[in-house]
Amino acid sequence: MIDQAPVRDPTETRLRRAYGFEEIALVPGAVTADPAEVDVSTDLGGFHLEIPFLAAAMDAVADAEFAARIGRHGGIAFVNLEGLYTRYEDATPIIERVVAAENGRAAAHVLAEAYERPIRDDLVTALIARIKAQGAIVAVATTPASAWHHAELAAEAGADLLLVQSQVSSARHISTSTRVLSLADLTGGLKLPVLVGNTVSGEAAYQLMHQGAAGVFVGVGPGAACTTREVLGIGVPQVSATIEVAAARDRYERETGRYVPVVTDGGMRTGGDIAKAIASGADAVMLGSPFAAALEAPGLGFNWGMAAPSPTLPRGTRIRIGERLPLEQILFGPAETTHGTQNLVGALRQSMAALGVRTIREMHAVEMVIAPSIATEGKSWQLAGRE
Repeated sequence: MIDQAPVRDPTETRLRRAYGFEEIALVPGAVTADPAEVDVSTDLGGFHLEIPFLAAAMDAVADAEFAARIGRHGGIAFVNLEGLYTRYEDATPIIERVVAAENGRAAAHVLAEAYERPIRDDLVTALIARIKAQGAIVAVATTPASAWHHAELAAEAGADLLLVQSQVSSARHISTSTRVLSLADLTGGLKLPVLVGNTVSGEAAYQLMHQGAAGVFVGVGPGAACTTREVLGIGVPQVSATIEVAAARDRYERETGRYVPVVTDGGMRTGGDIAKAIASGADAVMLGSPFAAALEAPGLGFNWGMAAPSPTLPRGTRIRIGERLPLEQILFGPAETTHGTQNLVGALRQSMAALGVRTIREMHAVEMVIAPSIATEGKSWQLAGRE
């Protein structure tokens, strides 16, 4: 019997309002805290992180060296097992070609060509070994189609975390032509913690948790280098999506006693965005382009979505990042501008202190308001470019 898609109750409302970072604000309460006493650490897949920042599994963001560097700062970088580093012994000349390509079709053609070379198991093993040798948590990502093979390979090579990531993750997949990945089978057969992404559905997240997910990633199409929302027309703004998935997380914990971390993935550029994501219920955030701006990132000032290499329907684009700074300055400052893109950890710590909370879990309970004027109210001189 073929599994059927769910049928919506015709009496239900088909359209609801959803909110993104620019439409909400966090409300200070009656208590404030000392920023020095704020604890921004979090836990993911059995590992304790000093900062709740994850680098996205994008080739322009995370290679073995970047993973080691952000690891020394207390975060994690996920490295893509289906990217350039498992297709080429030396990906540097390929990245240079991608960066040098002209905009438009030329860049898309170079990207598609770069990813035509097959993935090599020996390079997967070597990539994991290189990260492990530098003392960092080895976090790797793969797609559902390759999950079984890469999970076994990664576990054998000594990886610590596996992220099974696709544009949209669900608890059920309707298909008559391919083997359907069973998350429950995958998590049950591995000692390796399996994280899953991405979703914007509370019900899907709840079912994924029941199937053994060690973490759930939230976000469909919000990234700066992703055009899924334009190409496919799907997605939910990140604040609403995170709130819904976090509510499923809390429901699941009440019922089972197991707490499953939620990660907001994409759509954040400033410290304020990150604070709002965590207030919405995230335990950590995953950043792509903000980390692609690091001098240590392999993309040489560019970033591109992992769906971009598709030869038939690319859902990502190559973007120029602009100003590049040391990773330490992006994370810990000092901030030399008022854009909110530097000293991200300091901004989160200061936001939490002003809200009177001292832990990530306490941040989940702060008051939020719908405030579409938050970015423009009283800002006319700033918007006009005056000092």
